[in-house]
Order: sequence, then structure tokens, then C-alpha cells
Amino acid sequence: MPEPELLAPDTPELDPSDPVQLSPEQSALEEPAEARFSEEGDRELPVMPPCNLDSDEPPLESDLHLQQMILFLECLNWLWRDRTDYYASGNLTIYYSTSKIKTRDFRGPDFFVVLNTEKRPRKSWTVWEEDGKTPNVIIEILSNSTAQQDRGAKKQLYQDVLRVFDYFWFDPVTLEFAGFTLVGGQYQPLQPGDRNWLWSEQLQLFLGIQDRRLRFFTPDGVLVPTPAEVALQEQQRAEQLAAKLRELGIDPDAL
Repeated sequence: MPEPELLAPDTPELDPSDPVQLSPEQSALEEPAEARFSEEGDRELPVMPPCNLDSDEPPLESDLHLQQMILFLECLNWLWRDRTDYYASGNLTIYYSTSKIKTRDFRGPDFFVVLNTEKRPRKSWTVWEEDGKTPNVIIEILSNSTAQQDRGAKKQLYQDVLRVFDYFWFDPVTLEFAGFTLVGGQYQPLQPGDRNWLWSEQLQLFLGIQDRRLRFFTPDGVLVPTPAEVALQEQQRAEQLAAKLRELGIDPDAL
């Protein structure tokens, strides 16, 4: 999905001649402070930023991108099925500055995880509605149209503005894979181990390539399965048990 060029992390001043029409809430944000007073007196009224914003993302670039994003979500949600203290999503807008609502110069990550938050459906991730929380982990799925931004401007944004602790990117075509962790405010490259996996301190999981897909692995090196893979494994175990019982002269259907 082609992405517009990102602006520098610093919030730019808005051009009052811009033809884009702002909502009343956004317009209030752009008024000088001295113009915002209550009718009863000269006390300045608090102005709240817009809330309940919809995501504003274009479609994913290819089936490979969609399949990889779904794979991340299915595996993590299955692994953490008993947890209610995280939020994971993909291709969802992250609103971190009110000026970005107007300029629309930032596209959301392909996959991200926020820890220590409420697990519930959301229309977007709006930082000022989430106690200032930004993602703990972001994974971008590279493509010809996004790779330069993902390696450059977005990486800089995630480091300097959103302060994302763990950042990874993966190309499902070339299998390029890299990861970084925030140390002293700067991204340091993660070094792969013997299996070329990278460790996410935030997720407490390894990330590694298997069958041309980026997968999660537990600290013990066990693949985190999808629900479909779990169901298949259970079916295979049941069939093996039934075959063993028949070898012993026992009809498993009679048990």
C-alpha cells in the first residue's frame, strides 16, 4: 500500500488557509488560547482533542501481507487467550497527534501490541484516549512500496516519538528480517542466535522464519500454533490413540 511521506516528528503549525474543513473540536484546538473563554467570565475553558476516531488505513498490499498479519493475530491471541491485559491489532491507525488527523501523513503499523491495557475492540488506537500509551511492539511487513519508509522514516518515528520498545520488519517475498530494541532512547539491532531467531523482550517470545512465514516461538523454542494447527494436532492424536486401541482389540467407539 503506497504511503505518503511522513513529516518530521515535530508537530507542524497548521496553515489557516488550508481548505480542509476541521470539525468544531479540531477548530477549537487551533484557536489561540486567549480566544477560548467561558461566557460567564474570563476563565479559559479546557479543550479536549477529538475522540472515538475511525481507523483510516488503505487495504494491505497483497495476500501475503494479509495472511502474515492474520497469522500474528491468531497465534498471539491463542497463546494469550487467558489474558485480558493487552491489545493486539493490525493495519489500524494510531493517532498520536491531533495535527495528524488533518494532515493524514501517517499510516498505521501492519501489526502492533500494547501491553498493560484493556483487551477490547477498538476503532483505532488513539493515544490521548489510552492514558498516553503507545505500542510496546511493532512489526512492519515490507513491500516494494513501503520498505524505504519502514526502514527509515517510520523507524525514526517509532524510536523518537512513539518510543516503541521492540521494532521488527519482515519481507514475505525476500525473507528479509530485522529487529531492534530501544536502549537509552536509541534503537540497537537485535543479534540473531543459532537459529537466526530474534528475541522480543516485550513479548517474551522469539520471532523466527518457518515455512516462509514469520512465526512466534516460546522461550523453550516451541512454535506458537494457530487455532487450526491446534485442532489438527488434537485430531491426529485422537486418530493415533484410536489406532492403538484397535491394535489391542479394543473398539474406541465403544468406550
